[in-house]
Amino acid sequence: MKSQIVTFLIKCPDQKGLVAKITNFFYDKGFNIVSCQQYVNAIEDTYFMRVRLNADGTDISKVSLEKSFLELATPLDFDWSVNYGDKKQNVAIMVSHTSHNLYDLLERSKEGRLDCNVKVILSNHDKLRPIAKMFNIPFHYLPVTKDGKEVQEKQVMDVLDANEIDLVVMARYMQILSSNFINRYPERIINIHHSFLPAFQGANPYKKAYERGVKLIGATAHYATLDLDEGPIIEQDVKPVTHESTPTTLKIIGADIEKLVLARAVKCHLNYQIIVSGNRAIVFPEAGE
Repeated sequence: MKSQIVTFLIKCPDQKGLVAKITNFFYDKGFNIVSCQQYVNAIEDTYFMRVRLNADGTDISKVSLEKSFLELATPLDFDWSVNYGDKKQNVAIMVSHTSHNLYDLLERSKEGRLDCNVKVILSNHDKLRPIAKMFNIPFHYLPVTKDGKEVQEKQVMDVLDANEIDLVVMARYMQILSSNFINRYPERIINIHHSFLPAFQGANPYKKAYERGVKLIGATAHYATLDLDEGPIIEQDVKPVTHESTPTTLKIIGADIEKLVLARAVKCHLNYQIIVSGNRAIVFPEAGE
């Protein structure tokens, strides 16, 4: 195996000796453990681990490694996955009208702060095409007609599949995705929205927040699931506001928080830091990478 960092994510019932069994396995295979992060959910009696390995000096193939690890994993009831860090993930960004999240993600990707290839931008409106042109990213305008939502989603999925997309980012894409769409990309669609939900749904949430005199505003990034805006939460942030804030200033502050929250969520996914357990996302912090 070439020099690279290999990352294993492991979830299993909590039991004695897990750390020793797992770390000894990798030691025996010639790996150097760069970092080992653990979390035990005592309520659900579940163990989680993220372990990063330096493959320098090992001569085991990917197939042999996974076959050998399966022999350890099966009797211990592991739910596990492995990433070899040998290719950047392909990302698609879906947008409607607002541009702040799109600009931010494209800038971070261009500067190397997000380790990915933004392959395509898709929108149900043509408004943000100039931004795609500015960053030299293909833009697909796929409008939703009155009776053509199913057709439009098929067009979107065709574009995603043609570009071998690994992650879909809904950067304020203001359409509800069908169950067929979501089930096609499980735990591979990240959505961003204001943190007022389930309150202040629909249009003008910041006006509604102003009218209620809210004292905190924020944003939530989560995986999209069949339950609208209720998928596993990856990242959140809030900022205090006062009675002096207007609907306009609330919207500006909210947009700034959205950019940071969405970028952090996308980075965590790209860095292989997340294990989904039920409707919860276990998000391990960066470990020096």
